[in-house]
Amino acid sequence: MKIDRELSITVQRLAKKYPVVTVTGPRQSGKTTLVRSMFPGYTYVSLEDSDMRILAQSDPRRFIESFPRKTILDEIQKVPDLLSYLQTHIDILNESGMYVLTGSQHFVLSEKISQSLAGRTALCTLLPLSVGELSGSRLLPDKLDEYLFSGCYPRLYDKDIEPTDFYPSYIATYLERDVRQVKNVTNLALFERFVHLCAGRTGNLLNLSSLAADCGVSHTTARMWLSLLETSYIVFTLQPYHKNFSKRLVKSPKLYFYDTGLACSLLGLEAPKQVSTHYLRGALFENMVLADLCKKRFNAGRPPNLFYWRDKTGHEIDCLFEHDGRLVAVEIKSGATVGSDAFAGIEYFRKFAKEAAAYVVYGGESALNHREGTLVPWKNATKTLPA
Repeated sequence: MKIDRELSITVQRLAKKYPVVTVTGPRQSGKTTLVRSMFPGYTYVSLEDSDMRILAQSDPRRFIESFPRKTILDEIQKVPDLLSYLQTHIDILNESGMYVLTGSQHFVLSEKISQSLAGRTALCTLLPLSVGELSGSRLLPDKLDEYLFSGCYPRLYDKDIEPTDFYPSYIATYLERDVRQVKNVTNLALFERFVHLCAGRTGNLLNLSSLAADCGVSHTTARMWLSLLETSYIVFTLQPYHKNFSKRLVKSPKLYFYDTGLACSLLGLEAPKQVSTHYLRGALFENMVLADLCKKRFNAGRPPNLFYWRDKTGHEIDCLFEHDGRLVAVEIKSGATVGSDAFAGIEYFRKFAKEAAAYVVYGGESALNHREGTLVPWKNATKTLPA
């Protein structure tokens, strides 16, 4: 089943301007499918293939010269030293759209790319499917709890795999294939416990000291492990917006997962009905909306640049970002209906940011204009919001 990916427009545009386009993202997000469908005339080389990998490692110059100028190099993180030889080859020929690279281990790629391909490659991030992509393919679940439970990985929908089958295998593969390659992670069982503890803190302020203590590791180890989860596209943090509004503000980041289905699996949930009564349902819904906003930004080739705002007295805005020079405030409510106080937080915030555009995303079905802003149903959130 072919699902049109929103990032394809950005990749196509950048391939006309840069010698190399690099597509990174979590495992199973659809990177290989995307680039092979977009560049059917390119030679495809997978560095998962042991013969190809051995050749690339033993004689990188010959390896590069043995393929035409239009080549896809899949799983480039398997041979990161190849990037230095690509640099020389690219500088000699100096053509646009020579190579398309993919990689799922951003913690391996980022340093090598900055050393070897700075200014020569456009970096694109492909996350799992967005609400818009699923809706456009008529695959979006009708019920919110089902969507939160299922998550967004393409293989779930393409092969009709149950989330309870997919995610445990995904987690095991991530631990065995990605994390094991990082020398500092010597205890995979303890690291897996750390990931489960992170899921229990979805949507909460990040307290690394508490997280480290609960896991039984040092603060330094917890910080390193969290960085590993971020650079491998498992979790992201939402930083506080702290422009001076003459208020005492909370300055700790908040913790979220890029995929709610993965978070639900880590929380031990086994059916959508368990989501509806779970104490983290509101946090999972908030997580879903924020992750989808990240996807919208990444798909357009822009960094997320999303924030939250909370003062010391507990007033909070779930998401803030700037668009066309204007601040946009978004509140996120998981209920299928919202009360008259839905915009109360935004009304308070506008005492300090009077010109901010206001939206409330909720778990219902109908859009509604309010004197303070716009009420947006979850299925239309990223289509409506100007992120």
